Amino acid sequence: MNFISVLFVLSLASNLLIELWLNIKNQFHILRHREQVPQEFSEVVNLEAHQKAADYSRAKLQLSRLVLFFDAAVILIMTLGGGFQDIYRIWQNIELAPIWQDVGFLLSTFWFLALLHLPFSIISTFKIEALFGFNKTTPVKFMSDLLKQWGLMFILGLPLLWAIVSIMNSYIDQAWWLYTWLIWMGFNLTLLWAYPKWIAPLFNKFTPLEDGEMKQRIEALLARTGFESNGIFVMDGSSRSGHGNAYFTGMGKNKRIVFFDTLLEKLTVDEVEAVLAHELGHFKHGHITKRLIEGAAISLIGLALLGWLVQLPAFYSGLGIETATPAAALLLFVTAVPVMFFFLGPIMAFKSRKHEFEADAFAAQHVGAQHLINALLKLYRDNASTLTPDPSFSAYHDSHPPAKIRIDHLKTLKGENK
Repeated sequence: MNFISVLFVLSLASNLLIELWLNIKNQFHILRHREQVPQEFSEVVNLEAHQKAADYSRAKLQLSRLVLFFDAAVILIMTLGGGFQDIYRIWQNIELAPIWQDVGFLLSTFWFLALLHLPFSIISTFKIEALFGFNKTTPVKFMSDLLKQWGLMFILGLPLLWAIVSIMNSYIDQAWWLYTWLIWMGFNLTLLWAYPKWIAPLFNKFTPLEDGEMKQRIEALLARTGFESNGIFVMDGSSRSGHGNAYFTGMGKNKRIVFFDTLLEKLTVDEVEAVLAHELGHFKHGHITKRLIEGAAISLIGLALLGWLVQLPAFYSGLGIETATPAAALLLFVTAVPVMFFFLGPIMAFKSRKHEFEADAFAAQHVGAQHLINALLKLYRDNASTLTPDPSFSAYHDSHPPAKIRIDHLKTLKGENK
């Protein structure tokens, strides 16, 4: 084993141990508070709903522990165990131009890794989600969605990988990583623009929000905050899940506001307006733009790092690859290298929670904190979100603040606004 192998194994082991410790710690913390609803939530969340959330969290945590060990075993087998190299040999024996051998190797490997995770997706959907009353999809619809995802992976991935591998082959001794980054950013921005109109409708039905008080209130809020969109739509989320949500999608003039039908069924007009105001807060504070810029910077740094790694024979041999090719380097960069940077996850989660506080403050300013508090309490209850996560687990993983901290923060804003 060379230094790359040692670094990889140590990183993988460290990540596994940390994740396992936090997972178990979170489960025990939730179960320890299962028999009593926190006082500040007791008016909306009864004991039965609180215990359902605890049991739902435990089931998901137990499955995620299996995934942790499975993922660690798979990445070890595919790298140090020679799995990636074996797949590459298969493609070398197929009579194709070298560029198509590389593209086929990458696409088939990504598909194979996704296929390995399919059993966990089935368990999550048809056992855990069904057990707690959230699953609304059918096996036929599940398979239809899966085939559509694989079709998109092929249609979009084929030209993208061909372009990247071509650039790597042609400019491997030059600034290929910069050209690749430009292609990657162009692809992502195009996808972000096209998603609302061309991709999302492949999976869900979107209908314009009907005229009425809710639409009038939403349009008035948009006018007050200076937000322009390409429409307000209701998505048939209930066709697949009982969870409720709302989100923005798209960019430029192709932005859309989307509400799950399950959300509109459970919240009042005031509460829906508050949820939208929170999402508008992300837009007004530039969170979406900041995340795009951060993602662009991270991908540029990562590709520059790969530009250095491809020159090191130890990079390939240390991760189980005998044939040093640009395609192999790209695969290792996507699958193995992130293992060594697992510590970036908590940093990104911290920044995301900070953004959530800022968006909450924006909503409190424009529609009042109490309406958002009421909406969140209902969403915590109806989505079976635990009210008592372990602080360490939450700080390491959660993109949103824990329920108590978030509600307490909104209460201080309520006092300020009053």
